[in-house]
Parts: sequence; C-alpha cells; structure tokens
Amino acid sequence: MTTSGHLLVVDDDREICDLIRHFFERHGYRVSVAHDEAQMQAHLRRTNFDLVVLDVMLPGRNGLELCRDIRAKSQVPIIMVTAVGETTDRIVGLEMGADDYLAKPFEPRELLARVRAVIRRFASAGEAERQTRPTQTYKFSGWTIDLAQRRLWSDDNVVVTLTTAEFDLLTVFVTHPRRTLSRDQLLDLTQGREAQAFDRSIDILVSRLRRKLTQSVENANFIVTVRGGGYMFAPAVESP
Repeated sequence: MTTSGHLLVVDDDREICDLIRHFFERHGYRVSVAHDEAQMQAHLRRTNFDLVVLDVMLPGRNGLELCRDIRAKSQVPIIMVTAVGETTDRIVGLEMGADDYLAKPFEPRELLARVRAVIRRFASAGEAERQTRPTQTYKFSGWTIDLAQRRLWSDDNVVVTLTTAEFDLLTVFVTHPRRTLSRDQLLDLTQGREAQAFDRSIDILVSRLRRKLTQSVENANFIVTVRGGGYMFAPAVESP
C-alpha cells in the first residue's frame, strides 16, 4: 500500500494511540506514538513527520506548551486534540501555532479527514493560485513575500517564520489589498470548506500576523478591522 504520510501521535492514553495507529495504518499511513514529552522529543529528533496529532492533557508539561515548543523549531502541521467544551484550550492552541483542533471523543474518520485536509494544504498551499498569477513576489511596507518559496523577510533581511495557516492568510491579504474581506471569505480563500474551522480561528490568525509583522515596523497598522465587515489589508502592495 502506498504510504500517505508519517504521523506522530502524542497521547498518554495507550488505547487511543492503538486505535489511531491501527486505523491510519489501514489507510496507508505510517504512525509513530509517544506517550509523554520525552518520547515525543526523541521521535522529533530522529524523524521528519508529515503531521503531529497532539493531545492537550499530558503528564508533565501539557500539549499547549509542547505545541509552542514544536512551532518554535519546526513548521510541521499540528492538530490539537482537546476535551469537549474546553474552548479556551482550542483558542490557546491556535495561538500557539496549531493548524487545526479536534474535540474528544472523536470518530477516527473525522480525524482522518482533518489530517488529509491539513497535509493537503501544507503540501500544496497556494499552488493553484501560483499557476495563474504572473508574479510570485510582493512587497509592502518594508516587507517582501515570496509565494513560491513561502518566505517573508524585511528590508533589513530579517526572515520571519510563519505557520502554514499564517502564510496562507497573508497570501490572501497581499493578493487582495485594500479590500474588505469577511471572515467567511477569508476561510473560503485559505481553507475552502473541506475543514470545519473554529469560528475564531481567523481572528486568532490575524492577531498572530499583526504581532509578527510589527516586529520590524513598530506601530504599523497592516491589517485593519472593519466593524461588521471583517478585515482589510491596508498597505499598498507592489509586484516587482
């Protein structure tokens, strides 16, 4: 069977890990399992994974802290698994750099659909758009973004690391400058309707982008909130 990808499942519930491993292996995935931080870090040092499924409730440091650590070193896609009703965990997980979330208990088929959607976005994000655009590089307010290489850097050559979701959102903004885009439009343009995004995910991504873009340009208002409308990318965008 063709390998669809290599997943790392981090959960201290061994029964859930076994369930996920057996289910995903039947669908062509390789699956490694970790039950705590030490095992997770050991796997990440040895292997390049296509996606990490990370439970919030873990012994020792929780999954939110581990998500932040992973994101500081790697752009590997992360799906957080949270307890039912733990809205705060979901919000914080997205702020820490997770690409999606899923509440327990869940159907393995739903996790499979989300894994496929996130990996697909990560592997081919912006590909169709790049094929139809005459340029792949844009400049705005002291920043340059290369859509082909998926890189963002400032005029003083400071490279900023963006998650897959952050880069996809910034791509939408620079290709639709000075236009008010609703949250639904931003979800459609970044993720389509293949995944059920958390209703505050766009707001959280915008907040993360604002922080990163103002690292080199203080007090710049790149993304304007339009009351009752959504968001607008304010800078003039050039296509050299």
